Amino acid sequence: SFHLVGGAIAGEVTVNGLDINSRQADKAIMKALELCGAGCEIQPGSVTVRKNKLLAFDFDASHCPDLFPPLATLAANCSGVSNIKGIGRLFFKESNRAEAIQQEFSKMGVRVSFTGDTMRVEGWDVTGATVSSHGDHRMAMALAIMSLNSPAPVVVDGMECVRKSYPGFIKDFETLKNKG
Repeated sequence: SFHLVGGAIAGEVTVNGLDINSRQADKAIMKALELCGAGCEIQPGSVTVRKNKLLAFDFDASHCPDLFPPLATLAANCSGVSNIKGIGRLFFKESNRAEAIQQEFSKMGVRVSFTGDTMRVEGWDVTGATVSSHGDHRMAMALAIMSLNSPAPVVVDGMECVRKSYPGFIKDFETLKNKG
């Protein structure tokens, strides 16, 4: 999901080996990409996402809470205010992801607020900053992807925590970064 969001906000990316009919909740990222206007092309076994003019979206992530970091990253790069429902499931992950997203995105100039069970993300031009992963692999990946549209460096403290779920993330991210 992170690399697909990277393609939507900063260039084009093709991810191979994906089963769009998978039971994995993360496949819901495709719905969010379509809602915001990203250019998506689905082929058997692969998905290509292209940068496009992205518009704010409303999305219910109650049943896919692990998507909040990439969804917030996508929303931060959309024009307008996006609403992502389901924050009640974020408080007891590897970090308090709702609070971590709000804190770290604000360092990059993006406003994040909460109304009831909904996270509101105001799309904005991302600025460089030193940010913290909060020891959370999904936060680290989200912050790295956020850096793709920053005119100044984004330094992610604690980036090594990505090894928990995606040991090759940094290498793959560098490929995406150099492509965009």
